Amino acid sequence: MTFSHSIPRIALVLAALLLFASAPALAQGETGPVSGYMDFHFNKPDGEDGTLDFHRFVLLFAHSFTPKIRFVSELELEHALVEGLEDKGELELEQAYLDFLISRSFNVRAGMLLMPVGIINERHEPPVFNGVERPFVDTVIVPTTWFDVGAGVHGEVGQGWRYRAYVTTPLDAAEFSAEEGLRGGRQKGSESVAHGVALTGRLEYVGTPDLQIGASFWTGPANVSIRTVESDVRLGEVDARYSPGRLELRAQFVQASITHAGELNDVLQLITGVSPNVAERLRGYYAEGGYRVWDGGPARDMVAFVRWESFDTQNRMPGGFTPLEEFDREAWTVGLAYFPDADVAVKADYVRLANAGSLVPTRHIVNLGLGWWF
Repeated sequence: MTFSHSIPRIALVLAALLLFASAPALAQGETGPVSGYMDFHFNKPDGEDGTLDFHRFVLLFAHSFTPKIRFVSELELEHALVEGLEDKGELELEQAYLDFLISRSFNVRAGMLLMPVGIINERHEPPVFNGVERPFVDTVIVPTTWFDVGAGVHGEVGQGWRYRAYVTTPLDAAEFSAEEGLRGGRQKGSESVAHGVALTGRLEYVGTPDLQIGASFWTGPANVSIRTVESDVRLGEVDARYSPGRLELRAQFVQASITHAGELNDVLQLITGVSPNVAERLRGYYAEGGYRVWDGGPARDMVAFVRWESFDTQNRMPGGFTPLEEFDREAWTVGLAYFPDADVAVKADYVRLANAGSLVPTRHIVNLGLGWWF
């Protein structure tokens, strides 16, 4: 099926999504101890068959033991089923923590925690970001969704300053890769090996109307499985969001370094027979602009947006290793998001995904999606 022949079918799918999302709710009420979000997508790369995927079904359970002690959890089912392998679905406990609320400026949190890194990782519900899929930078460089077991403190100080600081279990460098960088190294709280600890934190300023500025970090050892290589990971990130009137702007920059990456590659090649070609530096950044072209109903009724991203998991290689140019990537995404309700988003976008190499051709992808939060 060619791309041009698929356009009428795509239009029919989008029309069905719009009709479904525009239907009036049967009942309306306050959010209780159970909430969640869901999204399903239609993805159509040029020259390939389109796929429909109920990507996520997520339930959040909360309970207040006392006004000062609360429990929050998030259970996620991906791709509608689980058959034991990741490409056949996943069931993950992404959050499960206790908050001990002591004061506005100082509180304690412990359990399964989302790493406070970047714009998307802590708030990744479909209505809060533009595009059917999450940004590439927040998927490949920041390995969203990134969570693990830990404990720490959080609060708000001064006029609009918020902070979070946690001690968590580290990453596993044996699972790093040339294509996805740190992503495979997440231990996800599944019998996570605490060979050393990692530190992570975030500082945000929200004291100016329509403006949010943030900076975050993660640092820790990564020699969980390979003790002979003293490999550490250090990640730093800055971001900003500004929404004056109908305009919505956001930008993010993130860089990660892996120490002793050359030794890590050598050891993994001896073990597996293939070098993973892990870089010693990964880098990604993006800029996005959106405009509310229609705001006659709910907040952000119709938003048109464009996003440019650069993400390179081979940004700097250790001595003796050559970067794979196909993993120095650039993406343009343009699209629309319609909000029949502030918590329901009907999305459509086009993605041009290119790379610096000559072996992998540029990809052109049309995406449609429906996501909601309750």
